[in-house]
Amino acid sequence: MDKNERDKLLNFININCLKIGEFELASGGVSSFFFDMKKATLDPGASKLITNAMLELVYGENVQYVGGLETGAIPIVSELCVRSSRERPIFGFFVRKAKDGRNPEIEGNIERGERVILVDDVTTRGNSVITAVKAVRNFGCKIEKVITIVDRLAGAEHNLRRENIELIPVFTKNDFKIGNF
Repeated sequence: MDKNERDKLLNFININCLKIGEFELASGGVSSFFFDMKKATLDPGASKLITNAMLELVYGENVQYVGGLETGAIPIVSELCVRSSRERPIFGFFVRKAKDGRNPEIEGNIERGERVILVDDVTTRGNSVITAVKAVRNFGCKIEKVITIVDRLAGAEHNLRRENIELIPVFTKNDFKIGNF
């Protein structure tokens, strides 16, 4: 991703996804800011920029599979699969948040014993993506890295490192105009 594309994506997220107020996070905490990344991952222009950034990072690894936890990772994974078909196909999967007995915990294209990359839209403490890590490891795969669009710098990197996984953010909260939060 070149500087111009990076700046465009940063600007899009700043204007359309960053919300200031009081928010209860999926991690269980309360925050004075929130990243509504569905506005970016489901926007044609922004999703193209996200995919450019992530595909560069995925292609840097010897993997054929990308996945993540529903629902945040699904549009990212889908776009990565579609765009990768031009160069080196990447296959996608997602992990269900809750087992329901009717459907498998992991849906899509994944093979036991493979090396995979997990993606996420936003990481806070990393709890959500660690749910996916555990499911994919239980399936018999090795997680190479986790790539996130935005890391809120609230412990995800540390918690993933304890799982022996590197977190690679496209952006961190420090890249945005959110004051001293």
